[in-house]
Amino acid sequence: MTNTDNVSELVQHINIKDGILGTKTIRPKMSQLLRQVAAESIVLLENDGVLPLQENTRLSVFGRSQLDYFYVGYGSGGEVNPPYLVNVVEGLKEKSVKLYEPLIEAYQEFSANHVTEDHVWGHWPRFLEEMVLSDEDIAQARNQSEVAILVIGRAAGEDRENVLEAGSYYLTQKEEKLIEKVTSQFEKVILIINSGNVIDLSWTLRYSFSAILLAWQGGMESGNAIADILVGDMTPSAKLPDTIAINYEDYPSANQFGLEEYVEYVEDIYVGYRYFETFHPEKVLYPFGYGLSYTEFEHESEYRMDGNHIHIHTKVTNIGDIAGKEVLQVYYQPPQGHLGKPSRNLIRFDKTDLLKPNDSQEIDFIFNLKELVSYDDSGITGHPFSYVLEAGDYRFFVGDSLSNLQEVGFANLDDLVVVEKLNQISAPVQSFDRLVADTKDGKLVKSYKAVTLQHIPVKDRIERHLDTIEEVDDQRPFLNTEKTMSELIQSLSNQELDAITRGEGPMNSPHGPKGNAGMLGGTVESLREKGIPPFITTDGPAGIRLNYYASLLPCGTAFASTWNLDLIKHVGEEFGIELIDLGSDMILAPGMNIHRNPLGGRNFEYYSEDPYLTGKMAASYVQGIQANNISACPKHFACNNQETNRNYNDSRVSERAFREIYLKGFEICVKESQPYAIMTSYNKINGIWAHYHYDLATTILREEWGFQGCVVSDWWMRNSQDPNFEHLHNNAYRIRAQVDILMPGGLNPLTKENDTSLIESLEHPEGITLAEVQHSVLNILNLIQKVKG
Repeated sequence: MTNTDNVSELVQHINIKDGILGTKTIRPKMSQLLRQVAAESIVLLENDGVLPLQENTRLSVFGRSQLDYFYVGYGSGGEVNPPYLVNVVEGLKEKSVKLYEPLIEAYQEFSANHVTEDHVWGHWPRFLEEMVLSDEDIAQARNQSEVAILVIGRAAGEDRENVLEAGSYYLTQKEEKLIEKVTSQFEKVILIINSGNVIDLSWTLRYSFSAILLAWQGGMESGNAIADILVGDMTPSAKLPDTIAINYEDYPSANQFGLEEYVEYVEDIYVGYRYFETFHPEKVLYPFGYGLSYTEFEHESEYRMDGNHIHIHTKVTNIGDIAGKEVLQVYYQPPQGHLGKPSRNLIRFDKTDLLKPNDSQEIDFIFNLKELVSYDDSGITGHPFSYVLEAGDYRFFVGDSLSNLQEVGFANLDDLVVVEKLNQISAPVQSFDRLVADTKDGKLVKSYKAVTLQHIPVKDRIERHLDTIEEVDDQRPFLNTEKTMSELIQSLSNQELDAITRGEGPMNSPHGPKGNAGMLGGTVESLREKGIPPFITTDGPAGIRLNYYASLLPCGTAFASTWNLDLIKHVGEEFGIELIDLGSDMILAPGMNIHRNPLGGRNFEYYSEDPYLTGKMAASYVQGIQANNISACPKHFACNNQETNRNYNDSRVSERAFREIYLKGFEICVKESQPYAIMTSYNKINGIWAHYHYDLATTILREEWGFQGCVVSDWWMRNSQDPNFEHLHNNAYRIRAQVDILMPGGLNPLTKENDTSLIESLEHPEGITLAEVQHSVLNILNLIQKVKG
């Protein structure tokens, strides 16, 4: 099946549009929080002093996105019905500035006459056609204004990538002409980039901009947040969650992205800043963690080591004239050893409170040296399949971005330390060369070596696991059924076991609010008669995707740009309340995949190129949501780093990069927030679909990380025979991996029915065991109990 087929399969079932129901409920606390998030996410890239704008500054605003703003990206994660939207002009009209109205009116007329269709799945606009202005038009605006604001908008969406074309990654000719004319006639030009993804910004070097703001997609409060920043009601405090390179070709994944059959993760652990800082810092336009403020801060750090613990005490002082917040970032530089490692690695960060001029705040960072481990997937250190600390100096740096760090101390290890001995899991089965760091003449240089292939069969681990599984013995009562968990599970027929390990069938269950993503739990009448209630899921992460009005949140990249964990947790708490009010039990969020390449179609839903920042953001959000006894469901587990042929594409990645980069964020989220559920991805990982991936869902998630929740598939799955066990295929194959629920449950988007693969396997003496299925059912009942108990 091609990606086009996937679009046809999903379009009428994901775009559930039967009219918006209910009233336009505005939640003041949520609106206030979202305005703060949107403002704290706006990255100030350049400023020659034009910002903040002075009172009564006369402004001309150019660019169609001033009105037709991209508030979020497209697809299942963005289709929300907000009670209101605030664009750039509307936000500015609430401030003490003077807008050149004839120009706004011209854009309003153009917009009304050039409506862009955006309702066809996978064919959304990436940009909006710009209005052509003559030199005379711009001169008239200049004569009435002191400052020009220029807004350039971009959108991305699910089921397709951004592309290296004008109107996507690059400027259109009309945009280029507009920029040329405005910058040639206005002395002061403020550029605002409205995009959920990183786009080409090399063109900014050719023009004279007084200020550049990367405003991302800030949700329904976008315009208010931008206006707050422009006039100084809020001071910029955002930092980049991604590296912005000078050219697309500079990204290490540039030649291995968007391929149909498979993608080789040739850059290995050197993703984003880990690559640039190690090999090519000169190819960076704006570094990871970078962002300017209207004020200045001074840092004073003290370092000490206590056993294996590192303590860094930093005093931050606002030495400027404007109140603001600072983001402190802690990085480490490990010894290269035998493994080779990135030159910089984020290990801690924190954001200060709002500091008035001359105010100070003291922040303590404490971490264990064991957190600095590297994974040896080849045995080059003498300890294969182990997390190790190689001997040498570990150096620590504190600053406000990768480009402004101060070394504060180091720790020396005389000998290699084995921190954790594990098993080889999910290594590649097809050979390719991966990037490694070699030292030549005292400098790190790029080299390529073949990945270590899988040589320990997964079947051996599964058979050992099967020998340990016993029938469920859980004497806790389930809800108000007057039955224990064990009694309820043992009362289920094979047909009911099959039904409870799948969703109800199609999306938009009649048992939940209109537009829901599907129902699990009491999927058939007999299960409901036994006291197992319907459990409603809802799409996210940009809001609650129903046919009701709901808050539209900033995109994931914007969340990450705040670097404000407390704020994100508070948003999660309010979001959970809204979810309950609208009748849902689970939000399919947050999205956690790594920004491996800037063209990734769903990058706007995800947080960052960095797994630590990703994991901490997700954990805070999940903690907030689940404080309401409602379920979050982090996704897409794992390596869903492109949309091209996403149902069939094979992510071929070394075990080291898999663990250190693509699983690390999920590991942090699982261990720190204990999500009630987690969703697998569509793609294959080293030849195995994620929804059949035993090592992913059992060995790593449950055995290594101690996950106690429920694993659900992404919506629909690909049929397959288990290559290791003859009498397991499809749903039996899935259950053996401990992917507990197939969602939304039907064989295809139109039906409730599925195949009989689980029942057939249960009834075969060499098929799946009853105990395996019962354990998945227990996971499902635990999920329901947490939310409805």
